[in-house]
Amino acid sequence: MEHARTVENHRRLAALRAVASLELAKGAVVLLLGFGAVSLVHKDAWDVAEALLRLLHVNPDHHHYAQVFLNLADNLTDAKLWAMAAGAAAYSILRFVEAYGLWRERTWAEWFALISGALYVPFEAYELVRRTTPIHVAVLLINLIIVFYMLYLRLSARKESDLIA
Repeated sequence: MEHARTVENHRRLAALRAVASLELAKGAVVLLLGFGAVSLVHKDAWDVAEALLRLLHVNPDHHHYAQVFLNLADNLTDAKLWAMAAGAAAYSILRFVEAYGLWRERTWAEWFALISGALYVPFEAYELVRRTTPIHVAVLLINLIIVFYMLYLRLSARKESDLIA
């Protein structure tokens, strides 16, 4: 019985740390994007976007999304870039805090992961209905797995505390 409980605790910790690692990676990627936004301050974003498209061998005359990308770059201001960087920093901090809490097996982090993950589900489902791609399917499935696992952990802990009381 004790061995089964130890194995279950190791599995739980491994799952929590996997989710924590995912959240840490998401925070790191967004933080890097924020630094990228700051690096464009006081620069001509159109020139940078055009150089990026050239590097990727994308001709804006033949690709609608490339033209949209250039138009977005043309509308960037320093204030918008700073706002994007601030938003990226805030999002990253939330992801890092969540990752820390999950890594350290904190109950509040499990609730945080459950609630924040559930908030994304309607948007991810909408994107999947709007345009079904393997990436949209994977993102929604991974998020649902995390949400239901956190729900399972919280319900299991509640059941266990009810049995003790």
